[in-house]
Amino acid sequence: METIDAQVDVIVVGSGPGGATVARELTAQGKKVLILEWGDNKPVKGSLLQLAKNAGVPGKNILFSDKTLLGMVRGTCTGGSSIFYCATAFEPPYELLDSYGIDIRAEVKEAKREVPVAPLKDELMGPGALRLMESARDLGYAWEKLNKFIDQEKCRPECGKCSYGCPYDAKWTARHFVNEAVDGGAILINGAKVEKVLFDGDTAIGVTYKKGFQSHSVFADKVVIAAGGIGSPVILRHSGLYSAGYDFFFDPLVMVFGSVDGLNSKGEPQMSAGINMEEEGYLMVDLHFPTPIFAAQIAPKLKFHRMLSRPDTLMLMIKVKDELGGRITWNGGVRKSLAAEDLVKMKTGVSRASDILKNAGAKSVYTGWRAAAHPGGTLKINHMVDTDLKTEKENLYVCDCSVVPEAWGLPPTLTLLGLGKRLAGHLA
Repeated sequence: METIDAQVDVIVVGSGPGGATVARELTAQGKKVLILEWGDNKPVKGSLLQLAKNAGVPGKNILFSDKTLLGMVRGTCTGGSSIFYCATAFEPPYELLDSYGIDIRAEVKEAKREVPVAPLKDELMGPGALRLMESARDLGYAWEKLNKFIDQEKCRPECGKCSYGCPYDAKWTARHFVNEAVDGGAILINGAKVEKVLFDGDTAIGVTYKKGFQSHSVFADKVVIAAGGIGSPVILRHSGLYSAGYDFFFDPLVMVFGSVDGLNSKGEPQMSAGINMEEEGYLMVDLHFPTPIFAAQIAPKLKFHRMLSRPDTLMLMIKVKDELGGRITWNGGVRKSLAAEDLVKMKTGVSRASDILKNAGAKSVYTGWRAAAHPGGTLKINHMVDTDLKTEKENLYVCDCSVVPEAWGLPPTLTLLGLGKRLAGHLA
């Protein structure tokens, strides 16, 4: 449905975990909600082609830092990056948020009753993840199973399509909340790239967006920008909030690989188990990709002779809690270099990962190319938004990872569900 007959109560820009939660909660409370999503709403097929279209387009989904050539990936479709994430449910940084005057414990507790959150059953753990967990524990690491946003009755062993988008609806994504909102009366418009917010003086009254070659204006009592850590600051900067998009984090990561004869991993859920090395500033987890993603990871390192060795390759990810820095460009480019401290963390993590892989029987160990995920901090609480997530403009709010003021180095989905519920409660 793309015809809007009258002004709506709330416009939500973006349909990732933050925006989808706000839309769902407000629709359930009788508000008329319009969701504007840049990407499409095609059924999730779990295909490489769909991944490439919605999370693999350079300049749109893959953004390269100008100095380090570090690639940052984001998804553009209904549900945002949650369609392609590994569905790992890390607890929010409660104490960090407390220090900024925000408590989302009750909201997160409520969210956990509404979405699946539990460690994987043993029978769903892949051979690679089990091998890494055994090796890490043998070396003294408190390597544990991680909570997953997965309906384990629907999950299929040896599938391994989490990163493609789950075709069996086993993985919870923000699209579930969007669908609930639409079923409750919300309007969803896809292919709508929001350009800027419209104001009457200092009060937000709507947005303009482009669909195809046509521009449209829509109006509402409240506007919630939830276009992600890159998209949201670009929209606000084009709307006259020129301090948006500076000194951010983006969770740099590197893959470490090791060849093991006879592993024969046909496919397995990613990020099943690991350890957060909090004091050292990085996360270590299994991350066994399908062959095409594995090949893309090692191609820049000229490991062409290993591209077909995925079934017998152990894969371990090091994800770093990075220092704030850099900027987002006017058109959404990423300009950030890794600080010396971040490089030290990454090097230390790679060293530990190498020991785990070798202890697991890996004959050769090598790294892939650096990447990044979860950009945030571009519209920080107590800088660009207040503790109610409101900007300096009346009736204009933000709800995505951009508002998180400091890096904590872990996937943010559960945090965003809590923030979305909290904001919806405030708006209602």
